[in-house]
Amino acid sequence: MNLENRVALVTGAGRGIGKAIALELAECGADIVFTNRTPALAEATRAEVESKGRRCLSFQADVGDREQVERMVAEALEAFSKIDILVNNAAITRDTLLMRMKPEDWSEVMRVNVDGMFYTTRAVVKPMIKQRYGRVINIASVVGFTGNAGQVNYSTAKSAVQGFTKSIARELGSRNVTCNAVAPGFIETDMTRKLTEAQQQAIVDQIPLGRIGSAEEIAKVVRFLASDDAAYINGETLHVNGGMY
Repeated sequence: MNLENRVALVTGAGRGIGKAIALELAECGADIVFTNRTPALAEATRAEVESKGRRCLSFQADVGDREQVERMVAEALEAFSKIDILVNNAAITRDTLLMRMKPEDWSEVMRVNVDGMFYTTRAVVKPMIKQRYGRVINIASVVGFTGNAGQVNYSTAKSAVQGFTKSIARELGSRNVTCNAVAPGFIETDMTRKLTEAQQQAIVDQIPLGRIGSAEEIAKVVRFLASDDAAYINGETLHVNGGMY
C-alpha cells in the first residue's frame, strides 16, 4: 500500500485516532498536512511525522469555520501543490441526556462534526477534481448506527456521515475521486481511559472479540482506503468494532 508522492490532509491529528492515521499514512510514504487546536500536541505529531522522513505542515484551524478551512487548504496547496487524500477525523462531544442538553451543546457538535466535514471536503475536492484523483475518507462511529444514551447530538452527527459519504461518492466517482467512511467501535483513547474499570468491562462485554480496539487498527483501515488497492470501493462504510455491531 505504497503512498509515495501522495499528500494527505488529516483533521484533528494531535492525538488518538487522528494522530495514528497521520503516522500510518506517513509510514507508507505520504506527506502530511493536519489540524489540531493544541500547539503542544501538534508539535509532537509533526515531529513524529518528520522522523519518518516525510514533509509535514500543521494548522491550528477550526474546521467548523469556513474561512479558516479555505485559508488552510490554500496554504497547503501552495506548499505541496496538491492534496490527494482527505481524512475527516476532527470531532467533539458534548455528552448529556437529551432533557439536559443545551441548544449550544447540540449546535457546537453539529458545527464541528458536520459543518467541518462539509467545509473541508468542499475545499479539497476542487483540486482533486482538477487532477482527476482523490480519496475522501470520513470517520464515522458505531453510535451513528446504534445510537447511544447521552449522545443524541454526537450520534446524530455521526449518522450524517453516511448520507454525506454516499452522496459525495455518487457526485465525484466519475472524476476518479472516491469517498468512503470508517466507523470505529470502542477504541482505546484518552476518553475511554477515563472510564472506570467497571465501565470499561461493561463495554468489553458487548464486544465478541472481548477487547477494546486500538487507534492503530483504525488507521490501518484508513490506509487501505487511501491506497490504490481500494480503487474500486466507493460510497462504503467499513465497520471496525470487534463484532459488537
